[in-house]
Amino acid sequence: MRVLLTAPYENERALAELESLFDEVIYKSWKPNGRAYNANELSELLKQSRAEALIVEHDEITADVLQENPNLAFIGICRGTPSNIDLKAASELGIPVFNTPARNAQAVAEMFIANVIAVLRHTFSGVEWLANKNWGEGAHTSYLNFKGNELAGKKVGMVGFGAVGQYIARMLVSFPAEIYYFDPYYTDPNSNFIKVELEELFSSCDVVGIHLPVTAETVGMIDKKYLDLLKPEAIFVNTARATVVNRDDLLATVEQGKIRGVVLDVFYNEPPDEIDYKMILNKRVLATPHIAGATHEVEDHHAFIMNNNLREFFFKGNKAIKQLVNKSILNEIS
Repeated sequence: MRVLLTAPYENERALAELESLFDEVIYKSWKPNGRAYNANELSELLKQSRAEALIVEHDEITADVLQENPNLAFIGICRGTPSNIDLKAASELGIPVFNTPARNAQAVAEMFIANVIAVLRHTFSGVEWLANKNWGEGAHTSYLNFKGNELAGKKVGMVGFGAVGQYIARMLVSFPAEIYYFDPYYTDPNSNFIKVELEELFSSCDVVGIHLPVTAETVGMIDKKYLDLLKPEAIFVNTARATVVNRDDLLATVEQGKIRGVVLDVFYNEPPDEIDYKMILNKRVLATPHIAGATHEVEDHHAFIMNNNLREFFFKGNKAIKQLVNKSILNEIS
């Protein structure tokens, strides 16, 4: 089988492992272009390479791409949420689609904690103050100006307790911090992690993190009703998806100074629009350009997860792997 690979596979061992599974791997990473392949470019690559299977990261896989290449044996999406593929079209054509859940959980968890601490300790305002030569007479002016708080002992709440939330929780136990979570679909076996209703989480926690996927149920789910419950000293964090939070309500919360701070890594529009920039430029907001999952190790993780997916499904006959996104196709290929 000839596989077209556009997802980054820079780990030599991972690439060699993939090559050992198939007759030929044609490696055309999107990264040298500085952007993902669009649908037309991807379809042309598939035709030129005469590929029989496809592994991507961010490239656009529309219904047209699939209909022009209907005989693909499988499609691998090296992401947790396969939002760049027309999953319905792939399923109708009987093409198995695999993803790589939790590939960036460690990276996002580390940045979540780092940025919360940066807000608690006034790190970036301290850096700016020092760079602007504001340290006048007296050795203790900075000590007085930037005295912050410790994360240890704080109540940290996770809205959604999937891989990222669980990674954060396991790290924070050592601080120690108190862990609360809301997730109607999951109950953690660790009794140190306390499951609560959403209202209680927002009203009682010092840090509230959003870890929700985008679904019909979650779009706009976090709105004024919940944001108004936050304590004045609370820090609100969204490293998941912007659209699960009502943007106008969050902006009002920030502009009215209702809470201590907001940490954002995701925006309604990327690149951001003017409304997003109102949030980004507010002094209460620590904003980063969707880089919580941007580590070299994440690419290693997704490569090995994908290799294992394909080995289990095609070579070990394990058709029940959780990384098969469209399980409805199993009846067609069994």
